[in-house]
Order: sequence, then C-alpha cells, then structure tokens
Amino acid sequence: MLVLPPSCDVQMTDEMIVLGIETSCDETGIALYDSKAGLLSHALYSQVATHADYGGVVPELASRDHINKTLPLIDQVLGDANLEKSDISAIAYTSGPGLVGALMAGAAIAQSLAMALNVPIVGVHHMEGHLLAPMLEDQPPEFPFVGLLVSGGHTQLVSVKGFGDYELMGESLDDAAGEAFDKAAKMLDLDYPGGPHIAAMAAKAREQGVEEPVRFPRPMTDRPGLDFSFSGLKTYTLNTIATFRQQDKLDETARASIALAFENAVVDTLRIKCKRALEQSGFSTLVIAGGVSANSQLRHSLEQMVAKMNARVFYARPEFCTDNGAMIAFAGCKRLQAGERSDQTIQVRPRWPLNELSPFSESAV
Repeated sequence: MLVLPPSCDVQMTDEMIVLGIETSCDETGIALYDSKAGLLSHALYSQVATHADYGGVVPELASRDHINKTLPLIDQVLGDANLEKSDISAIAYTSGPGLVGALMAGAAIAQSLAMALNVPIVGVHHMEGHLLAPMLEDQPPEFPFVGLLVSGGHTQLVSVKGFGDYELMGESLDDAAGEAFDKAAKMLDLDYPGGPHIAAMAAKAREQGVEEPVRFPRPMTDRPGLDFSFSGLKTYTLNTIATFRQQDKLDETARASIALAFENAVVDTLRIKCKRALEQSGFSTLVIAGGVSANSQLRHSLEQMVAKMNARVFYARPEFCTDNGAMIAFAGCKRLQAGERSDQTIQVRPRWPLNELSPFSESAV
C-alpha cells in the first residue's frame, strides 16, 4: 500500500467514519462504519433476479448494475445515518478477488469520490472482509481462531492469529461448497442461487420424516488433510437423480430426499474438516463466514461439535454472511487505523491469495 499526501491523511488516533463499498460479484453493498460508535448504516442491492434466468452470474450485467446502484445506495446510507458526504473520513472498497468488471466499477467510483472529498482510501480483500464480519456482532471472536470461509467461490480453512496474519490450512481442490449447492439445485430444477433452496427443501424433508435415498459420500474425509473436493459429490447427485428418473420415481418426495442427502454430505464434510483444523491448530475458537455460513444445519452441526470439544463457534448475522458493505467498511477501518493507504491508481485483483495480505498489530487500531 502506498501513502497518500498528508493533506489526505487521517491520524490513527482520530475517530473516523469509513464508507465501505462492496462490488465483487452480484451484490452492491454500501455501509458507514464509525471507528468508535460502530456500524452506522448499511444497504444492499441484490442482483439475484437479474441473473436467475441465466442460472448464474453474467459478469457484464453485474458490472452495469453496480454502476447504476452504487451512488444511489451511498446517498441512502448517508441519509439513514443523517450524515453528509463531507462527514466521510475515509473510503474502503473491495479491490479483489472477484469479477474484474464488477471490481472495476466499485474501484472507479471509490477512487473518484475519495479524490473529490480529499480523503484517504484503502483497497480491501473481499475474503478478509468475510473473515472479520463476525466481529461486527455484540460478542465478537478473539484471536487466535480457525476460520472457515465457505461461499460460492471459496472453501478454505485459515489459521488466524491476528489482523492480516492468515495461514491457509486447506482449501477446495475443485468446486467450492456454495458452487456445489448451486449446481445440485440446478439438477433438481430449483432456482438460483441454489443454497437457500436446497436448505429449504432439506428442512421440509426433515420435518416430514423423509429419509435419505442413499448415503452420499463425504469427500476426502477418509484420508488425512484439510483440503476439500466437491466435484465428485456433484457427480454423485447427478447419477442419483438419473437413477430415480429412469425408475420414474423422481417426484417431490424423491427430490426432497436427494436435497437432504446432499446437504447432509456437505455439512458433515465441513464439520469433519473443521474438527481436524481445531485439533491441528490447538485453537479453541472457530469462525465461519461467507454465504454458506448462513445455512442453519451447518451452524447446528458445528455448534454440537465445538460443545463436545470445549470450544466455541462464531458467525455473523445472516445479512452479513453474504457479500455486504459493512464487512468492507469494518476491515478497511482497521487497516486505515493501522496506517495503510492505497494510492490513487484504480487497481483491482480478480485473483488474490489471502495469505499475501500484510499483518498488523491489534495495538495499532
């Protein structure tokens, strides 16, 4: 990170109001975070309806929507907080990873606004935002902890010893868990995004006492290590559906039972790997973040696991599990307080390993 001219600088000891801008994929998230008072306001525009007909995100449409929605949402959060643009002390925006066009849309708006207001700006790593999102809650986790980042694009286990001090412990070798949910949902003729629809169908099956048609595999749990693989589970789902269809038995009950079996397999796999990560690290705190962390069955399973291990699990409220501006404003505020600044170049990183971030002392913030 480069430092802006002193005229744009904010001292680490000053109270600051940070505008957070998140545009990494298909949701425009805006928030205002006060370094002393906490989260002031936030707003989110989801593009789900725009992309649903295509069964996934169309990058060009996503970029255009961010351009149309970012400035109105900034005005909205300022109005909700009863503030003016002149009250903004600094700006944090998602600079990666994500879709390059979507990232560029947010970066260009953020840089232009920072220049106009003569305030410092910092680019934030999208996954660091997710990892720190549970710290927005009234009872935040403390370092060190094992972080499970589980979303449509990432499934990673991370050793977190402090702000920016991240070590990758394991990751998916192919599909991320969220991506697997989306693909399984498409096979079952469910709408995009698939995760919530699979979860709803599985929950209904549990309530009705529907049993799994066959036990789905728990990928890569029969060997040591902390890596994941969900592509085989996707294929297993496809073959199971094909078998039911050939037997002319693919009715609503069968589809619900397949959704149940799929969700159970993913949840069990994540739980087994998280248990191993806690044992390997020696930590007693687990943090789950990302869109899939909103899955109630996953939360229930992990809560049961950590209770037996004398450990604790933390997660963000559901609205901060998916992409949002609050997590970017918070993570950006921490880095701004530690003295980090981005220059005035519009730069984004569609691919950006989390362990390339620079650590900083908590005492600095």
